[in-house]
Amino acid sequence: MLRTRKWLISLLWPLLLVALAACQTEQTTPEAVEPTQSAPAAAEPTAQPGGGELVIYSGRSESLVQPIIDQFAAATGIDVQVRYGSTSEIAGVLLEEGERSPADLFYAQDPGGLGAVAAAGLLSPLPESTLAAVPPRFAAETGDWVGISGRARVVVYNTDIITDPATELPADIYDFIDPRWRGQIGWAPTNASFQAMVTAMRAVWGEEKTQTWLTGIQANEPLVYSGNSPLVTAVGAGEVTVGFVNHYYLYRFLSEQGEGFPARNYFLPGGGPGSLIMVSGAGILRTAPNAANAQQFLDFMLSLPAQQYFVDQTHEYPVIAGITTPPSLPPLAELEAVALHISLSDLSDLAGTQQMLLDLGIIE
Repeated sequence: MLRTRKWLISLLWPLLLVALAACQTEQTTPEAVEPTQSAPAAAEPTAQPGGGELVIYSGRSESLVQPIIDQFAAATGIDVQVRYGSTSEIAGVLLEEGERSPADLFYAQDPGGLGAVAAAGLLSPLPESTLAAVPPRFAAETGDWVGISGRARVVVYNTDIITDPATELPADIYDFIDPRWRGQIGWAPTNASFQAMVTAMRAVWGEEKTQTWLTGIQANEPLVYSGNSPLVTAVGAGEVTVGFVNHYYLYRFLSEQGEGFPARNYFLPGGGPGSLIMVSGAGILRTAPNAANAQQFLDFMLSLPAQQYFVDQTHEYPVIAGITTPPSLPPLAELEAVALHISLSDLSDLAGTQQMLLDLGIIE
């Protein structure tokens, strides 16, 4: 097995905000779709010993994607080097490096970071065969990045405290500003998916209502966590009653600790930004030194084995047909009625969201 190298990331917030400020993009909506459509899956790579190098800048966490990256490296003989960080940090690095970047591929947690990098003209158009592997709503309209796995925003709750979520939890995320939730909420405002949700709030609700929600949650004295995993841990421990997270984190805890783990997901029935469905995705840098290897990586990630990995190991939704999903994972088709359908162009204003969070003192 080839050894994968991880680099550390350091980027100041002001640099990111300046770099992202002008970034807008016009793309299609990553709407909910049942992954049983007839779009063809991408071909699996063939083993090529000594297949060169590939440099990935990853906004996805190492624990989630390193195993599948290792499988790709073993299958192809490509020496894969990965630079990890949050999606916003990685996007900022790419925008700062520009054409000087050594990166071949940007693998992002959410559409916002991809949209910002694509809008700066840093991504290369993908071949039609890659784009055709997924439904159109799971790829950029401009054809420069493609979705790899899907995730839904949910409220995770403690089952020892909330016994009937249908009557005890609000139907809309906005209603968590009610003072009755004071001291019971956890959130991770530096998380990329949380910021994507706030960006969706700005697009759907407008600036004023979004600020009202954020200040209302602040008034309820939420506990702040560094990410979704510690937040789900806190909900399970009863440290907080509810948390705003992506759906798949809970399933990792249930797999490791069993069905007795006292937390479950609540898919908000009222729709709106709290029911946002997004995709993680990836695009090849226009200046990629190893573009052919980057393309091979995309094809591998859209192959049946890799897509099944995301379902079985990270509990995300597949974006191609022919993947078996467990009964515990609600089909995307069931969520489509309430899922927020929003243009990806509305999710690209990451800088505006971060500025709002900075102005309100929610992030530093």
